[in-house]
Amino acid sequence: MSLTREDVVDAALSLLRTFGLGDLSMRRLARELGVQPGALYWHVASKQALLVEVASRLLEPTRAPAAQGLTPEDALVEAATGVRRALLGVPDGSDVVALAWAVDPAAVPALTDLAALVEAVTGPGERHAAATHLVLHHVLGSVTADQTRERAAAIDPARPAPEAAAAEATFASGLALILRGIGVDAETVA
Repeated sequence: MSLTREDVVDAALSLLRTFGLGDLSMRRLARELGVQPGALYWHVASKQALLVEVASRLLEPTRAPAAQGLTPEDALVEAATGVRRALLGVPDGSDVVALAWAVDPAAVPALTDLAALVEAVTGPGERHAAATHLVLHHVLGSVTADQTRERAAAIDPARPAPEAAAAEATFASGLALILRGIGVDAETVA
């Protein structure tokens, strides 16, 4: 059986889901696939390029057709919440997505969809760029904070793990504040 790019990305995503980013090295990935590390570079140019593809695959399920009847604000909330939910169960998933956004924002369709929704709310220009940055970092930061609290609770049983509903409510409240800050009446968001 010959190795394909899809095999490499699938195996990398599996390692990320199981062990997190700290254990996703090119050597370990090659070992998992039963090949020499150099063989991976026939399919991906670098680890960063691989992580961009992993981020895209990770967020692929969040790409839904535009919901009929939603306002741009509601569609933005739905998309941001979908990205957050997709990342919550993946150790270091928010770090991988942040790297992908930094390396090549256009390479992750779910993020370009999110940016387009922000633009639909704010209009083009500097305000759009700043609002996109703020929304994306709110999503990624909330995932990182929740996962950090979960890891802390696992290490110290006296420390309670965050309740998913409370974390989701905090995220929604923060998103509502962001929408208000960019001039959108978002009372129905929170």
